[in-house]
Amino acid sequence: MYRDRADCENCFDELKNQWGWGGYTTRDLKRCRLTSRLVALVYNWWNLFVRLAQPKKHAEAITSRPLLLHGVARQTRHAGQTTLTITSSHARTHAVQSALRVLTSFLNLLRDAAEQFRPLDRLRLITQQAFRYLLDKRATISRLLPPPATAITA
Repeated sequence: MYRDRADCENCFDELKNQWGWGGYTTRDLKRCRLTSRLVALVYNWWNLFVRLAQPKKHAEAITSRPLLLHGVARQTRHAGQTTLTITSSHARTHAVQSALRVLTSFLNLLRDAAEQFRPLDRLRLITQQAFRYLLDKRATISRLLPPPATAITA
């Protein structure tokens, strides 16, 4: 039980120390709540993005941000298509490249079929893809989830 409690506390520690979710100096409660909610939203989306790129483990921001954000991107447009080329400057470039290739292929599949699914089904697909290793380990949880999203027929 102590390990589970420590895992929960690690998330709050990460929010406070690596995402700036604490120590607001304003006395305006409305601004504090807005800032807290924005930080929590960015934290949640970043964790989903990192889980899609590295699904086997939780990566804290102190390691995942330099790994996945240190790169130079170039946008090119040709024949009606926009291409984003990212050149990583991190020492683990090959690991980043393979993770981002897997992520890109999933997002391309999702983009191609996105119009066929309801928004909730799209979110379910993203969540199941991000947490697929966790769901496989805990088969009881995956049985409780509804089946993968189905296409909407016209």
